[in-house]
Amino acid sequence: MLSVVLVGTGNVAEHLFHAFEDNEAVNVLAVMGRNALQQHPFGEKFLRHTNYENLPQADIYLLAVSDSAIAEVSERLSSDQRFLVHVSGATPMERIAGERKGVFYPLQTFTKGKTLDFKDIPILVEANSSELQTLLLELGKNISQTVQVVSSKKREKLHLAAVFANNFVNHLFAISETICIMEKVSFDLLKPLIYETAHKLETLTPKQAQTGPAKRGDMETMKKHLSQLNDNQTKDLYTLMSQAIQNYHEKEL
Repeated sequence: MLSVVLVGTGNVAEHLFHAFEDNEAVNVLAVMGRNALQQHPFGEKFLRHTNYENLPQADIYLLAVSDSAIAEVSERLSSDQRFLVHVSGATPMERIAGERKGVFYPLQTFTKGKTLDFKDIPILVEANSSELQTLLLELGKNISQTVQVVSSKKREKLHLAAVFANNFVNHLFAISETICIMEKVSFDLLKPLIYETAHKLETLTPKQAQTGPAKRGDMETMKKHLSQLNDNQTKDLYTLMSQAIQNYHEKEL
């Protein structure tokens, strides 16, 4: 059985805690947080620590803290040759202090209160030793069907791709919802379209799945859309996105 100490109490820590707790091959010895929590999901596993040296001995210490805190927290934990592992997509492994370091990155968006099945979440691992890499692969395979060794450079690029695929797309949903609210129609009417857009990627590439007036070169419709937008920033975004789609598909027009 692999023993783990979770350092951090945010969304990622909470989701990892539940994934590990549901698995008989992983034992979460403690969850460390700086401040006492009035209501926390970690039960008796939660420990409020100011002295990092008093943490229980574990196979792996997972740093589920903010990217900006990884260096400081790992510096305070770097004694006793511990295996220190962060869970960030955008932070290089070298940011961790100490000699024994690695990465355990679940490539997914996490929202408080939204339960996810870790079996469907890719986990990307990296380590500076074969011993730790083996441990991280074992830990990942206990909760996920997709576990791969990926370098910091490639992981950072995947994180960039994820921002486009998730964060930017979700902002476009927010703009769509704003238009619906202004016109007093339900955003729910767009949800089947949104779901089908994602489902098409099961059988098509994003390029093959592209539709719409920009892809067709329908200038009349695009001009009409622009005339219906009152916010200059949204107009600029519509123009930029339409031009980008046209440039990407220009040989097909």
